[in-house]
Amino acid sequence: MASSHLVVLFSLLLPLAFPSTAASGDVPSKTPENKTEVVVEGIVYCQSCDHVGTGSLTGAKPIPAAKVGVICNDHKKRVSFYKAFEANANGYFYAPLEGFKMSNSILEHPLQACHVKLLSSPLANCSIPTNVNYGLYGSPLRYEDKKFVGKNYVAVIYAAGPFAFRPAYCPIQPHN
Repeated sequence: MASSHLVVLFSLLLPLAFPSTAASGDVPSKTPENKTEVVVEGIVYCQSCDHVGTGSLTGAKPIPAAKVGVICNDHKKRVSFYKAFEANANGYFYAPLEGFKMSNSILEHPLQACHVKLLSSPLANCSIPTNVNYGLYGSPLRYEDKKFVGKNYVAVIYAAGPFAFRPAYCPIQPHN
């Protein structure tokens, strides 16, 4: 019994006899870790009057400066992330989710936790949101195996949409 106590005492004191190199500062500095970022991309269109009321985007035109919102919920269905993003001149939005955190990597993964909704269109003649690809209620994200890799940086890019606003007024087309 006394010998087992001696072994335990010796194993506790041994590290003190040989100080680690970490304490002396001789350890080389760590290489920076890759930063992984979650990004959502998509396009916002103005739906053609010929296809209003359908899911078709045939003849649709991109809406510069359209706004979308990215909303993510935690595993208890509480909003854990929200940010609005603006489309570029081609109606394309690239939304890096800076500050998005997952406390549960399965239940709070972006594919399950996040969705994108239409917010606003700067076009007075095309500002009624449609539910094309669930733009009204929240489009789920799609994984399309797309990444952007840089030095110490990886962006995992998910897709949503495409989305559409529609004109408030469409002239009645005469039947031929």
